[in-house]
Amino acid sequence: MREWLIAAGVLAAVVVLVIRRLRGEPLVAREVFGAPAVLIAIGAYSLTKLGLTAADAVWLALGSAIGLGFGAVRAATTRLFERDGVLWLRYTPWTFAVWVVAAAVNFGFGALAVSAGMHEEARPMTLSIGVSLLGETLVVARRAKVTGLPYARPRA
Repeated sequence: MREWLIAAGVLAAVVVLVIRRLRGEPLVAREVFGAPAVLIAIGAYSLTKLGLTAADAVWLALGSAIGLGFGAVRAATTRLFERDGVLWLRYTPWTFAVWVVAAAVNFGFGALAVSAGMHEEARPMTLSIGVSLLGETLVVARRAKVTGLPYARPRA
């Protein structure tokens, strides 16, 4: 039951993130870098409780590469702009489309991995989403740096 609660919480947080970014929001460094770090840490911690096999590790690495790639593609579809002297980020319809395609590909990849012998619990949702957000973060951070504009201050 606890895993379902964590999954529901993560899913709710991702939905809120996507909605906020579809509307456009100030780019706050703590939020941009924090979300992937927290999700990856939670996912990695859950893996420490398992006895990962070599097959699990290979499938996990492949899934992470796919997640990083989709995150990077998703970041390339976002719009960075200046408002009130700071950077803002807005998802475009293309960004949302990449989220949907990535979810479908990851679902298919997960089914393939499990059918090929990967343990289902060796692919935590928190880690998958965190790695994908890391791919997005790396590209957004690079694009943000090129603009020369500052990140927004954290909200109070």
